[in-house]
Amino acid sequence: MNLSQAKQYALICLLSLSNMVLWAQQNDKLKIQHLTGNFYVFTTYQNLNGYLFPSNGMYLVTQEGAVLFDTPWDTTQFRPLLDSIASRHHTKVVLALATHYHDDRTAGFDFYKMQGIPTYSSKATFDLCKQFNQKQADYYFENDTVFKIGDAIFETFFPGEGHTKDNIVLWFEKEKVLYGGCLIKSTENKSLGNIADANLTEWTTTIRKVMKQYPNPQFVIPGHFGWSNNQSLQHTLKLLNKHRPK
Repeated sequence: MNLSQAKQYALICLLSLSNMVLWAQQNDKLKIQHLTGNFYVFTTYQNLNGYLFPSNGMYLVTQEGAVLFDTPWDTTQFRPLLDSIASRHHTKVVLALATHYHDDRTAGFDFYKMQGIPTYSSKATFDLCKQFNQKQADYYFENDTVFKIGDAIFETFFPGEGHTKDNIVLWFEKEKVLYGGCLIKSTENKSLGNIADANLTEWTTTIRKVMKQYPNPQFVIPGHFGWSNNQSLQHTLKLLNKHRPK
């Protein structure tokens, strides 16, 4: 092989490697993005009619360990999420909490229980998980509750029915982070998505209650799609208005 051929071969190898890296990035099953401070949003995917549909969860790193808000939807990513948190932050997950009973929020509960991680939900979510054969939490809370874990404080808020009859949101006052789950639709959404268990009559009122309770969020995290635009509450109202019968 002469020098020219060697250079061509090296270039081909480099391009092939670049394509492999690009392919790997495009086919990652678990995506983790830094939000602010010690907050991270993780995204996993499910194949719905040939389309990889993203589902967001979030975790917060505290002095006592990481707290998961909702679990991966993709069942193959329960362990990789724990491993990623351990690798990135040199800590373990100490609590997992779900914002409603659908499996894009609760699928990982049994797995995390087996790892010794306490799992929580509202009593309404706990009961609906039992009714519809979804994974149940170890523990439940019956009313809006304030959690203090290490240096982190957050509160749960049930504003009323919407996406489901049990959907709650989470509020982090210090950082002005509102984690909305599937009650809140991303500004990327063109429709309300899955409304099989929705209360379309109450959803608008419920969103307005959230806006009144937390009027100035800096970050609003929806259950699916992007969150770079913090106007998801307003966008959800627009989608609900479009869906209203003429």
